[in-house]
Amino acid sequence: MNEAQYDVIVVGGGPAGLAAALEAAKEGAGKVLILERNDELGGILNQCIHNGFGLHYFKEELTGPEYAARFIEKLADAGVEVLLGAMVLDISADKTVHAMSREKGYMLLRAKSIVLTMGCRERTRGAIAIPGDRPAGVFTAGAAQLYMNVEGYMVGKRVVILGSGDIGLIMARRMTLEGAKVLACVELMPYSNGLNRNIVQCLNDYDIPLYLSHTIVDIRGDKRVEQVVVAKVDEKRNPIPGTEITFDCDTVLLSVGLIPENELSRQAGVAIDRRTNGPIVYENMETSIPGVFASGNVVHVHDLVDFVTAESQRAGRAAARYARDGEPGGPCVLVENGNAVNYTVPQKIRTDNVDKLVEIFFRVNFVYTNMVIQISSGGEVLASFKRDHMAPGEMEKVAFPKALFPKIRDGKITVSVVKEEDAQ
Repeated sequence: MNEAQYDVIVVGGGPAGLAAALEAAKEGAGKVLILERNDELGGILNQCIHNGFGLHYFKEELTGPEYAARFIEKLADAGVEVLLGAMVLDISADKTVHAMSREKGYMLLRAKSIVLTMGCRERTRGAIAIPGDRPAGVFTAGAAQLYMNVEGYMVGKRVVILGSGDIGLIMARRMTLEGAKVLACVELMPYSNGLNRNIVQCLNDYDIPLYLSHTIVDIRGDKRVEQVVVAKVDEKRNPIPGTEITFDCDTVLLSVGLIPENELSRQAGVAIDRRTNGPIVYENMETSIPGVFASGNVVHVHDLVDFVTAESQRAGRAAARYARDGEPGGPCVLVENGNAVNYTVPQKIRTDNVDKLVEIFFRVNFVYTNMVIQISSGGEVLASFKRDHMAPGEMEKVAFPKALFPKIRDGKITVSVVKEEDAQ
């Protein structure tokens, strides 16, 4: 059995893990290790060959592999160790990591702090219970992207996409460019769950119809998908009889949501937020276990990798400081979601651990225009932020200044969204 001691261990070598590890080393952590179960670093970015990455962080357009390479190239100079093909089996509350790899065998790795960056996985057909036959030709959008962009396989010629998440929208364009016919993108909700730029660039630019408030009610086929039946849904999301549309197709792609990959977090005893399916975190991305941090899609699903990077750098800095100085103290403020807000990250703020401001991320529950974000406490509005447009597919961020902390009552603040005419 191999044993070793590290200052910071990062679980996962995708964009979140890369940013966290580099920032931890930059902050002064002596020994930093990335554990990655795949045979190369980069995570999901390796199969995202389209451009559009890095506009916020690098101020230029990059492909996914290019964005990942910018960070991977810095690892050696930063002194960050990397172990590929390493599967983490368990993380204990005393920050001991049990892992296996072809190179090292069974490993018992002890850390002063840990950063969880395992990312997320896709919901499958079984998770949403689509009725019908069980033929070949039904893929998650991410699996189809991997087959096409990395393995070089064409997954189908006539395609129906269920769900309008960003991966599904991007695959609509990708398959069209490869010669497939994308017959429709079908969305259960009355609004798209993807970024508006992807609606324009991936559907509108290629005349691919988007059916809002529709879903698949039947998949037909023997060995391969032959037909898909789509129907309109009512306000309770139940199919409306008589609205069925039948598409002759050979492929169905599912872009029906992402689930943070938190089996290891739960085993370790990390408290999970049922709204995000990710860890409950403080302002520095520390979880309920002291010295265990989390960032990126394992905490909440992001729409831009640039935001994953910024959040993970915060986690990496905090992990290095914990390894050096221990747990920060001070009073704690709870962050609650109010009207039209689905969740908030962070869920807790230690006020003494904030320099000038704290960034609060959240998503709204519908498409809104001319709204005001309000942060209130004890019935008093402490801060307001105007927004012309808000949608569930686009993550929102506000900066709450430390100067307002003395006005917080009962140790709580609430983030709400109200109409402009109703704002206080």
